[in-house]
Amino acid sequence: MYVKITNGNVDTYPYSVGQLRRDNPNVSFPKQIPDALLAEYGVYLVTETDQPSYTPRTQNIAQETTPTLVGDAWTVGWTITDKTAEEITEYDTAVAVQNRDLRNRLLTDTDWTGLSDVTMSAEMTTYRQALRDITTHANWPNLEPSDWPIQP
Repeated sequence: MYVKITNGNVDTYPYSVGQLRRDNPNVSFPKQIPDALLAEYGVYLVTETDQPSYTPRTQNIAQETTPTLVGDAWTVGWTITDKTAEEITEYDTAVAVQNRDLRNRLLTDTDWTGLSDVTMSAEMTTYRQALRDITTHANWPNLEPSDWPIQP
């Protein structure tokens, strides 16, 4: 991905070599355009920085839309903002729905142990009850893998 710079300011981003060719139809560019030649036309490669770590429950992350000059390289970084209380509630609600769906699938996977011709073990009874009680877990709805009961 490239950026087109005019008078030291971002003119067009994203910008492509194809667009450079269309913008300059009377110029015969080589198949592989060297960086120095691109720079003569105000075109520079943009480097995307690695996504930083963040907390999805309480923070939003967005890639910046305009490159900035860092040292001698144009880069696109990330912006992290805190979520509003409403956004956190929406996140928790969505996670709760996903966790209930997982709980229901895990219960369904063990329903066969309750058939009349099968004797359910005490361990399976405890496991299934723990699945039913998962919504009362201290970390609900933001459960860690270790918060889930282990199927016997």
